[in-house]
Amino acid sequence: MNETERFEKLREELSTYRTILAEAADAILDQSVSEYPIFIAHQQASIDIGLLLAAREQVKGDWTVHASTLEEFVTKQLIKADRVDNFKEVYKDPSKYICVFAIQEIGATFVFIPRN
Repeated sequence: MNETERFEKLREELSTYRTILAEAADAILDQSVSEYPIFIAHQQASIDIGLLLAAREQVKGDWTVHASTLEEFVTKQLIKADRVDNFKEVYKDPSKYICVFAIQEIGATFVFIPRN
């Protein structure tokens, strides 16, 4: 499987979480927590970022998902402070897309999933 096929498979797998992610994104936006919600999807035992939304043992899917924000990513130095403007340039409209930081054994990547 090439990189494009892996990326599309990842996007398809994560789309099953669309409803819960959209609801959490709306809550983050509506409560003015952040203008940049980010969700972390992983298959590790645990991670130390964000709030747990869905544990893979309790949902249909192979991913555990946490809710976070750009601000937490900067605080935890996952995004360097001098790269924030670059991130904001590529960040897609959260009313139309869900930003997911997917951590896999082959690395980590940002994926933007359409809300509908």
